[in-house]
Amino acid sequence: MNTAPRPLALHEDRLFSSDPVQRAIARRLFAQVEELPIVSPHGHTDPSWFADNASFVNATELLLVPDHYVFRMLYSQGVSLDALGIPRADGSRAAVDPREAWRVFASRFHLFRGTPSSMWLNHVFHDVFGLRARLGADTSDLYFDHITEALQTANFRPRALFERFNIELIATTESPLDPLQHHAAIRESGWKGRVVTAYRPDPVVDPEHEQFPDALRRFGEITGEDVYRWDGYLRAHRQRRAYFAAAGATSTDHGHASAATADLSRAEAERLFDTVVRGKASAAEAELFRAQVLTEMAAMSLDDGLVMQLHPGCFRNHNRQLFEHYGRDKGADIPLRTEYVNALKPLLDRFGNEPRFQLILFTLDESTYSRELAPLAGHYPSLFLGPAWWFHDAPEGMWRFREQTLASGGFYNTVGFNDDTRAFLSIPARHDVARRIDCAFLAKLVAEHRMDEDEAAELVVDLAYRLPKKAYRLP
Repeated sequence: MNTAPRPLALHEDRLFSSDPVQRAIARRLFAQVEELPIVSPHGHTDPSWFADNASFVNATELLLVPDHYVFRMLYSQGVSLDALGIPRADGSRAAVDPREAWRVFASRFHLFRGTPSSMWLNHVFHDVFGLRARLGADTSDLYFDHITEALQTANFRPRALFERFNIELIATTESPLDPLQHHAAIRESGWKGRVVTAYRPDPVVDPEHEQFPDALRRFGEITGEDVYRWDGYLRAHRQRRAYFAAAGATSTDHGHASAATADLSRAEAERLFDTVVRGKASAAEAELFRAQVLTEMAAMSLDDGLVMQLHPGCFRNHNRQLFEHYGRDKGADIPLRTEYVNALKPLLDRFGNEPRFQLILFTLDESTYSRELAPLAGHYPSLFLGPAWWFHDAPEGMWRFREQTLASGGFYNTVGFNDDTRAFLSIPARHDVARRIDCAFLAKLVAEHRMDEDEAAELVVDLAYRLPKKAYRLP
């Protein structure tokens, strides 16, 4: 009986059409973008990796523990997070051998068949680590040892991988309370890699965030402002935004449950804020406060030039028991129906026609692509569409995004691709998928004589490289 491991290979035509005409066009287009530098203007990698440049510990800590795409699937199939060594909310961890955690993962890798995670991980295994046998129970130890040993070498330290991946710029995401010491260390080290931050104020904006009371107190301590008064609260934001901009930030990021915005009078805003800081806000008042702060952030963007990103439409930490035991970002976030046309109108009435303001919209509700988002971005000069995001960054989701936004939004009211990931080694894989899907999509338009190939060749470079730099105001 043949027990040899099954081979691992990446087909050169993956994600291209089976139609020979379209496939040939896609190949030619892909040749224009395959080697372009990666611009990653929004993500969640840890800046300490690049500041300290320490070796990653082992395969489990690098590829399994930080990746909620991976462990949410395993959890859905009955694997406890303790069995994978996922940190708990109190900072403790189950006493699990990393090799055993990897075996749990490897023996269930078949669960990921056909998913984006399998594409990204196999790309990492094949192209980054040079593995040529598929991951499974029979190759678990081979993988763990090979990857862990490689990680101890100089070529697999964070900065070396950054350079190997041809990353021109990567943005991390930090709270207003973050001292940004890792970004300072990167700048002072003399290393040429560009790692910038982005301003994510959710803990001091959302009254329903479990950290809000303590975060607001610390916000005041850091800034020296009276953040329990409306004017002082706004000054504190302006101060921290300036601090982030000095550290390289070109954008802010806002993860709200809805896209609601508001334009209250000063007196109304002050009364609402007083209710919030006293801890007396109802759910409706908390939503109105978040809505008002979004409009205030837009006003600040006119002054400091930071591009505004809005990521609404997610019921975060839906699994209450998991949240209480393990904390945030443990794979229990679920998409919500999201409305944009009425929700954004107060903000757009003030800033929608302002050429100095730029708002990038994302969605987890695909039903809004052609009905709301593309028509809005296809009209307002300040609005741009972020790429298919999170639950929809699969090949099919990327294709649907292009298909449904093209008619009224076009290509140039979108911002190219950003990977939005904590999984550092998956970044080249994610950009490879996005570039291949765009090449396949454009090849279809060329084959149907809706676009000339020279136009598609220019456009695919715009989508992969020029548009992200322009959208995020990257020099």
